[in-house]
Amino acid sequence: MVATSVDLPRLVIAAPASGTGKTTVATGLIAALHRRGLAVSPHKVGPDYIDPGYHALACGRPGRNLDPWLVGSSRVAPLLLHGAGDRTAGDRAAGDRGPADIAVIEGVMGLYDGMASRPGYASTAHVARLVDAPVVVVLDTRSMARTAAAVVLGLRAFDERIHLGGVILNRVGSPSHERMLRSALAEIGVEVLGAIARADEFVSPSRHLGLVPVAEHAAGALAVVDALADAVERSVDLDAVLALARRAAPLDVRAWDPGTEVGGAVTSTEPVVAVASGPAFTFGYAEIPELLVAAGARVVGFDPLRAAALPPGTRGVVIGGGFPEVYAEALSSNRALRAELAAFDGPVLAECAGLLYLGESLDGAPMVGRLPVRSRMTSRLTLGYREAVSVSPSCVGDAGETVRGHEFHKTATDPGHGTTPAWGWNGAWHGFVDRGLHASYLHTHWAGHPSAARRFVEAAA
Repeated sequence: MVATSVDLPRLVIAAPASGTGKTTVATGLIAALHRRGLAVSPHKVGPDYIDPGYHALACGRPGRNLDPWLVGSSRVAPLLLHGAGDRTAGDRAAGDRGPADIAVIEGVMGLYDGMASRPGYASTAHVARLVDAPVVVVLDTRSMARTAAAVVLGLRAFDERIHLGGVILNRVGSPSHERMLRSALAEIGVEVLGAIARADEFVSPSRHLGLVPVAEHAAGALAVVDALADAVERSVDLDAVLALARRAAPLDVRAWDPGTEVGGAVTSTEPVVAVASGPAFTFGYAEIPELLVAAGARVVGFDPLRAAALPPGTRGVVIGGGFPEVYAEALSSNRALRAELAAFDGPVLAECAGLLYLGESLDGAPMVGRLPVRSRMTSRLTLGYREAVSVSPSCVGDAGETVRGHEFHKTATDPGHGTTPAWGWNGAWHGFVDRGLHASYLHTHWAGHPSAARRFVEAAA
């Protein structure tokens, strides 16, 4: 396909480290721009599921991830344009409303922090280069004055391919503190786009894996997002931010297209694929339902906390990640749905939370019982990228296929894998393949291996 030149104003919100207020500023900025009547396309560097939920709440468009490890470097800019572009009538049901006026991309960790084994790969700086976007640094200025300029100078000089376009000062202590910071940054020729006072800091509820997802405290989350928008409107020069974003050069790539990726519909019967949602299952990438639809499925959501049965005509089930441990008793009490899932004979994909739900028990509470697995909370966080090899043929792939994914959990299962494992990585087997079911801790992004969507719909049809 011939690439086209697309003019998309865009910027990346970065920081020297985690915990400086990136999510606070990015979410507030998205919401403030949306209040101006702009269509904002929100994106997140890395595999994180929770921050994109806040982004979506701030602007009414799905938060989308940009992760070179999960999808490949060549797909990052096309996926950005897909999220920011006009949607078809069917896609608009997901929340996108026409082409975006600006894309705001929240970074991950520190600006140059990426994979330990491949320095800088999948970092915020890496993604900023892939999408050729200016970078705005959020700087935590507590206990800092002139040194702020030294930090920003180092970030700018470390990689001259990065266009560091400005700084937003965060947690500023007083007007005099702000004057000192602005003076120091003027010495190195870096524009200060805003200064947010310490008094404007907001805290959203969090737990063992980070922020509480939007779906779990909708009213509280909306109040937080509104407060963040107020703070950004008071403290950030939005006109200067927009001017910076508009200086981004046109992108000479074609937008990612799910139909092209899966090679068109594999069936005309539109088998129903039920996708778990609701407070207990909030983790999922927006492109996965799009790929299923492109492959010929009709995607219908269901909430395992409340649904008495699977959607009518269900031929396949996808249960992604989330926090079933928080809702174990409520999930257990929905006996009718548990029984139906235990007897369901179509293809089932379960990732992380889905694995826990389909086992015999979770922290002692009875679950679906489809797998002979007992799960429990632990004190150990398992986190990291994985390169996995498919051990067994299943509803999402053939044996021997290599897939990139990530783990993110504080639970453990007994046993850790079945007699027919799902994956192999780091010299060990992981997960379960059993009678059309594929379940494991591995989170995958099907934009990186769209054949999984095609395979799943074929199995459902």
